[in-house]
Amino acid sequence: MITFKFVTIGENLGTRLLGEKARNMLLPLIQGDEQVVLDFEGVDVVSNSFADECLAKLLLVMPLDELKKRTTFRGLNDFARKNIAVAFKRRLLAMKS
Repeated sequence: MITFKFVTIGENLGTRLLGEKARNMLLPLIQGDEQVVLDFEGVDVVSNSFADECLAKLLLVMPLDELKKRTTFRGLNDFARKNIAVAFKRRLLAMKS
């Protein structure tokens, strides 16, 4: 199991630019053989924009079921959890249309 600590990127994850940077760091780990722990401990804010750019855009390279098998979340506060869920929901809807 590999742990990806988002706090190393910042405590306030708000921009698409940061999201893209994090996604580019994360993708090779997720495509490896081990499960990746997405550790948000110490992160105060995860915006919809960051969540979409970093996490929901992973759906463009692998199906949701596969992403769920390869990752697990840790240390999310309620605000961040909600924004990540919304980003995934919006991305899935956009991909269906």
